[in-house]
Amino acid sequence: MSLLHRARFTVSAARLEQLPPPTTAEVCFAGRSNAGKSSAINVLTNQRRLAFSSKTPGRTRLINLFGIPDPVEDGAWLGFLVDLPGYGYAAVDKAARDEWAEVLGGYLHTRSSLAGVVLLIDIRRGVTDLDRRLAHWIGMRGLPTLALLTKADKLPYGQRLRAVAQARKDLAEIGTLSALPFSATHRIGLDEAGAHIENWISPKVVP
Repeated sequence: MSLLHRARFTVSAARLEQLPPPTTAEVCFAGRSNAGKSSAINVLTNQRRLAFSSKTPGRTRLINLFGIPDPVEDGAWLGFLVDLPGYGYAAVDKAARDEWAEVLGGYLHTRSSLAGVVLLIDIRRGVTDLDRRLAHWIGMRGLPTLALLTKADKLPYGQRLRAVAQARKDLAEIGTLSALPFSATHRIGLDEAGAHIENWISPKVVP
């Protein structure tokens, strides 16, 4: 069983100062509203409703932490999956968008326990200007990043490969970048993505 399947809700925070002190590895999920972030978290953790998606994109403004219990030390956490607020929803007023950007940027810039970023991009839309801005924040810290091109089942296989190649080119500013097509409903890329995230949380020792 994947260690991600043990994840459980731990805490929500509206502001960075409300987060618990950084301790063990955190892997954050970031992406545009409606890019499929909640669906990706749920299928990776094999839980139907661990992460909630609002019927109105852009409504969820909280940072949600899902802890993975340490199998050895009782009461300790092996790591956390961090669901960051979605960004880029046009119907939200500018003040709210700026507030979210400040939270996103602050978390990516300052969170010392951040081990990796999962960047979710709708494969049909490609990399947007907002995605590039986020990539710039990520690149400044040199954070390892996994770009999941979601809803890959909507495109034929050849188009998926071309979309992945284009995303790698568009996100070249992130030096340590992996990218793959992903679909929560068709489980495309699920095993590869899960292994990638697991290794950030609990790195495998290579002889």
